[in-house]
Amino acid sequence: MNDQPPAEPDLQPLDKGVSLHQAGLTPPDLPAQAIPAHVACIMDGNGRWANARGLARSEGHRAGEATMMDVIAGAVEIGIKELSVYAFSTENWRRSPAEVRFLMGFTRQVLRAQTDDLLAWGVRVNWVGREPRLWKSVLTEVRRSERITSENTTLTLNMCLNYGGRAEIADAARAIAEDVAAGRLKASAVGERTFPRYLYSPVMRDVDLLIRTGGEQRTSNFLLWEAAYAELYFSDLPWPEFDRTQLWRACQAYASRDRRYGNAVDQVTGT
Repeated sequence: MNDQPPAEPDLQPLDKGVSLHQAGLTPPDLPAQAIPAHVACIMDGNGRWANARGLARSEGHRAGEATMMDVIAGAVEIGIKELSVYAFSTENWRRSPAEVRFLMGFTRQVLRAQTDDLLAWGVRVNWVGREPRLWKSVLTEVRRSERITSENTTLTLNMCLNYGGRAEIADAARAIAEDVAAGRLKASAVGERTFPRYLYSPVMRDVDLLIRTGGEQRTSNFLLWEAAYAELYFSDLPWPEFDRTQLWRACQAYASRDRRYGNAVDQVTGT
């Protein structure tokens, strides 16, 4: 696939109307320990939302961009430390060439348009994914965003572009095998603590809460290693109808759950 096709003629200026704080909207008062440190979002339903309104799928992606910024703002407000968004998967290359071209061009434009706001909000951008096939212009833009926001510490935004969970695990296994073959690592040293060092973002926290919009109930190859013990939250709302208040509702649901990580104790009730 051509890395840098001609500029997309149908890309319009992006809406920059999302504010970090919106009048009348405040996050729920949750104990700090009850707030998920790392939330991952599968932003599903853009195309279906658009088609249901007689619009092209691309219009759903445009609407979804404002939602993403609103959810990022909501994550900052409630105190989430890390947010991962599934922007483009390794499987998305199977979509029509026209949609792939739009998504690549649109992703590049979103990064260019929104980095200043992310910088002001204290958000650090971190790209997660495979380099092969990713448009060079998109990679250049995400690297620019990473560089500009590198000193921010309020929230880490993992932009998962050209990402797939199985691909990540396979790439890590390959790198481990190469290090073992070269004598840089002993095979006996490979374990659950070693493996994450070979993932795309070794410093990424384990996912606490994984949210999927659009009514589907599957994880679709997203952060398979990192989300092994994530709480799952499914919303019937398509991504363009999701917002920070829905994120906060998901956080409240998370706070009400009992996370045991395989541990269990007797809770015998009297008769």
